Amino acid sequence: MKQSIAIGLVGDYDAAVTAHRAIPPALALAANTLGLGVTHEWLATETITGAARVTGFDGLWCVPGSPYRSMDGALLAIRHARERGIPFLGTCGGFQHAVIEYARNVLHWADAEHAENAPNAARTVISLLECSLIEVSGPLRLLAGTRIAAAYGSDRAIEEYHCSYGLNPEFQTALVGGPLRAAATDDAGEVRAVELDGHPFFVAMLCQPERAALRGLVPPLVGAFVAACGRGASESRGADGLEAATK
Repeated sequence: MKQSIAIGLVGDYDAAVTAHRAIPPALALAANTLGLGVTHEWLATETITGAARVTGFDGLWCVPGSPYRSMDGALLAIRHARERGIPFLGTCGGFQHAVIEYARNVLHWADAEHAENAPNAARTVISLLECSLIEVSGPLRLLAGTRIAAAYGSDRAIEEYHCSYGLNPEFQTALVGGPLRAAATDDAGEVRAVELDGHPFFVAMLCQPERAALRGLVPPLVGAFVAACGRGASESRGADGLEAATK
């Protein structure tokens, strides 16, 4: 029987959002390539008020479409994935909120904010980009030894964007100087993706790589995420079987 994985999509579904239309086929294409079955559930952020809402998934993907209806709900889901070792992917707004969650709960910057929500905050770790990246494609430098470089099989890529906010350069050194590290930059050295060391799979990218699925292509990063979910599910179910057998 084909192994199946369940993915929780953290975000407020809107059929008008191109990335939202692209995500289900991206998951299906990646899973089919890997010989897996896949199901997904959209998790509206205002419904995420406790860990129970995001428990039971083999992976969590914080999707584009911010500002979310509940920033607290999105951050709770990201923290759950980070602390529990659940494979996590963040794209666009998911990247932005992964950075905020890390700043608040790992670096203990309680005042870490998103400039879209709190433009006058003292510590806007996510700030307005100097040049908006709305409906544009751009080059990426994929840093050696990262999961992203392994997923693409290259040190260069071209990806699509739909965003006006990114990591604030003022806080870049502190944010990516520890377990959270830069995984990709643009040609000017601006961080465009991060990943977390010591985690099975915790990767966030400011781009929207899922859009490739609308052209019938498997997005490399989605493929790597789905593969990590499959590995995690196999290990979890194997451990459950062993525990049952020893009772």
